[in-house]
Amino acid sequence: MSPPDHPRVTEVEQLLRAAGATGQVRHLPDSARTAAAAAAQLGVPVGAIANSLVFDVGGTPLLVLTSGGHRVDEVRVAEFLGVPALTRSTPEFVRRHTGQAIGGVAPIGHPEPIGTLVDVELARYQEVWAAAGHPHTVFPTSYDELLRLTEGTPAEVGAATAPTAGVFTP
Repeated sequence: MSPPDHPRVTEVEQLLRAAGATGQVRHLPDSARTAAAAAAQLGVPVGAIANSLVFDVGGTPLLVLTSGGHRVDEVRVAEFLGVPALTRSTPEFVRRHTGQAIGGVAPIGHPEPIGTLVDVELARYQEVWAAAGHPHTVFPTSYDELLRLTEGTPAEVGAATAPTAGVFTP
């Protein structure tokens, strides 16, 4: 099934329109399962990519939208939440709770609401890009709109692991 016809992408597009989001879903020629791959295809800084990472917090999913220039500091996030630890999710856990596959998890369109943390580092960018339900789809948004769409909580979630100022070059 091609990404434009994928049911998750269609659902994300409909939800974005219903929420009054400004960006349109873009279909990429290659998979964008990583921030670096998405940034390279879009010609944007890797830090402007909103990585969608799902963690298991005692059986409850937690979505962390982190800047592509960060990796999630699991200890920091656990302390922020007041929980003993975060567990990295299995692909099955991610699909069960989001309805989407790893590499294409959109910040919206999940079967049930998911608590969401949004990396404050994303606020540095006028435009950020998030997955749109499939590894070949993304949409542009802003930090404020991402917070609104997800009803997320701003948080410092990690430490820089990649340059965020320039455009990614392989």
